[in-house]
Amino acid sequence: MNDRLALELLQQEGPLTAGQLKTLTGLSRPTVADLVERLQASGLVAVVGEAGAQRRGPNARLYGIVADRAHLAALDVRTHSVSVVVADLLGRTLAEAVLPVDRDTGTGPAVEQAVALLERTAHEAGATSLHSVGIGAPGLVDPATGELRDTTGLPAWHRALVAVLHERLPAAVLLENETNLAAVAEQRLGAARDRDTFVLLWLGHGVGAAVVLDGRLRRGASGGAGEIGFLPVPGTSGLPSATECDGGFHALVGSAAVCALAAEHGVTAVAEAHAPPAEAVVRAAVAAGQRGGPFLDALAARLALGAAAVSAVLDPGCVVLGGEVGQAGGEALAGRVANRLATLSPLRTEVRAGTLGGTAVLRGALLAARDAAQEDLFAAGA
Repeated sequence: MNDRLALELLQQEGPLTAGQLKTLTGLSRPTVADLVERLQASGLVAVVGEAGAQRRGPNARLYGIVADRAHLAALDVRTHSVSVVVADLLGRTLAEAVLPVDRDTGTGPAVEQAVALLERTAHEAGATSLHSVGIGAPGLVDPATGELRDTTGLPAWHRALVAVLHERLPAAVLLENETNLAAVAEQRLGAARDRDTFVLLWLGHGVGAAVVLDGRLRRGASGGAGEIGFLPVPGTSGLPSATECDGGFHALVGSAAVCALAAEHGVTAVAEAHAPPAEAVVRAAVAAGQRGGPFLDALAARLALGAAAVSAVLDPGCVVLGGEVGQAGGEALAGRVANRLATLSPLRTEVRAGTLGGTAVLRGALLAARDAAQEDLFAAGA
């Protein structure tokens, strides 16, 4: 337990001297000396420098986690692309790449291209093997099997890729819904760092939600908690079905719907490659100041419908507008959603803009891979 505590402190605080470890752990000097020796022998900890404080006698040695003891990878699997990052045990990025996947690409070729991308990126990072691989993908992850369920509207190569990686890699392969990973990243690195309970509304090409209650990600009985695109709401032309969310909340705040709303208000912008077109129009509206206000007001009214439903059921106290669109809207959009939500619900709910944007999924996947590697190696080392 002492060794594990010391490893966690070194991971969180960075290199520390034996004296600093003694202070932070409350252990005796001989106990700290023994655990440092054990952790060095295990290959998890090494001397990485000396303390810079000026004092008489030799400088104290700084101990740090051996970052290249394990290499990690993360994948963000989108409908028409795959992003990959390879990092060390401390989460530092060593190499990254993006691969567009054409909609006409067959399942087999798409899988092989994605696997080759991962292999090339790992080679560029100097990783001879990977310890853990985190994958974020759209759709439902079966809580019983950990597999991506066959969902209408999503490419078949997504499920095939996960299966192939399980077969080919000696690494631990961890699959999670993309919005759930984005919520993990926003909680640990972004807008929700001070929140144990919140809901993330993912606003990108589509819309989704992730639920974090009392510090724990809640996936639901079938892994479908947060499929808010299917939420029936006023203002749509119909109702959603078991296979289509066109009549649900998605019809109001999906990227295509947001762009159509922007056009009605005279807001246009050119989207970047592979980015949700809604990101560009929302960013343009924010930059336009008062001229963009009517469009942002109308969009906020739509977003508040979904946020009000979430608040009525879960009372999370905080809703984070995540994804590329949420980040683009910033406080200008979040403030408008909060004001509108206050008129729809008696429950006080703070609305925040996400800070990680479209990178949240990849960063969340990397956090999952790092947590798994540290759980394994720290337990073995201790």
